[in-house]
Formats: sequence, C-alpha cells, structure tokens
Amino acid sequence: MKKITIAIDGHSSCGKSTMAKDLAREIGYIYIDSGAMYRAVTYYCLQHGLFTEDNVKLDALQAAMPDIHISFKLNEQTGRPDTYLNDTCIEGEIRGMAVSSRVSLIATIGFVREAMVALQQEMGKEKGIVMDGRDIGTTVFPDAELKIFVTASAEVRAQRRFDELRAKGDDASYESILENVKERDRIDSGRAVSPLRKADDAIELDNSLMTIPEQKAWLMEKFRLCTI
Repeated sequence: MKKITIAIDGHSSCGKSTMAKDLAREIGYIYIDSGAMYRAVTYYCLQHGLFTEDNVKLDALQAAMPDIHISFKLNEQTGRPDTYLNDTCIEGEIRGMAVSSRVSLIATIGFVREAMVALQQEMGKEKGIVMDGRDIGTTVFPDAELKIFVTASAEVRAQRRFDELRAKGDDASYESILENVKERDRIDSGRAVSPLRKADDAIELDNSLMTIPEQKAWLMEKFRLCTI
C-alpha cells in the first residue's frame, strides 16, 4: 500500500489531535502535532519573560529562535509522542491555560511560522505521516493526498476543553475557556500569515455531535479511499 501525507486542519479544541494520533497508530504512520510546536515556543517565551502585558518582545524572541529546539519522542506508556523543548519533556506544561491563552499570538509571528513550517516539512518529507494544525493542508503540505478540515461549535469545543482540564485537576472556568476559544478563532482566522482556512480540496468534518468511534470510522473510510 502506498504511503501518503494526511493533513488535518481545523479550529482549536475540536479534537484534531486525538483523531490524528488515533489514526496514525491505527495505520502505522508517524504522528506530528504541529500545534504542540507553537505551544513549545509559547512556553519558552513564558519561561524567559518574553511576553509584555499584551504582546511579545519580538527582537528577543527572534534572537532566541536558534536556541529553541523542538522534538517528539514516543511515550512507551501512552503509545503517543510527547513534546520536548531542548531535550526536556514539556507535554504537560504546554496544555494548560497559561499557554493556551497566548499561543495564537505566537502563531501570528512570521519568523516563528517560517521556522516551524520548515521543521514540519523536514519531518514529513518521507510521507507516511499524519500532521494536524491550522495550515497543514494550505501551507505546510499543499500537495497532501488527504486533507481533512475539522470543526465544531464553539460551545461544544469549550465544553470538551473544560472537561479535559477538570479531569487533570485544573481549576478551569467554562466561561473563560469559551471566551478563549472564540478569541483563538478570531486570531487564527484573521492573521496575515497562513490564516486558518479550509483548503479547496479538503473534506470538512463537523464533529459536534459525533462520538470518537464514529469519527474514527469516518476517517478510516477516507484513508482507505485515498490509498486504493
């Protein structure tokens, strides 16, 4: 069976990463979480005081980019890749609201996106990968054989994020999460560099009312059709 590139794009908190991870494991492909890469840069900025009250210290961040090394290593317990920043696992640290509330700001910066896209393309040059994000099918892999655009209502996505954080013991507020989801949609869709949009040849999936098994079955069918 020929190997292909699978690009899964969509709005925040719509289950892209879960879908992509499960699909990659099922078909024996490599999974790459592009969103985690931007979260890693955001976490670096938080750790090094590169945020002002409402912006980023651009000159300092640009100077620091050569020192920001992002990689993924398989977690043998979960069977899924964890995100590493300069050889330190930060998978848990990058999933909280402190990073979530600022990652869209980092993702609008041209030199950050340029560096991340180059790294993503290098990771995927051999095909046989599943990558999810905001601009995978439009910018990173415009020639991907299978492109999926995932969406769901803001309220459903906020509830999913709320449930996820509460399960981890975080003292989360549904109202603040819903506000964050809507703001991230606004920033992601309105940014000048690689805005979030559905590729012309992408297949749209609204999973607001779908179960995870239903999503998996739907995605496997699309994969099989692309590899016949």
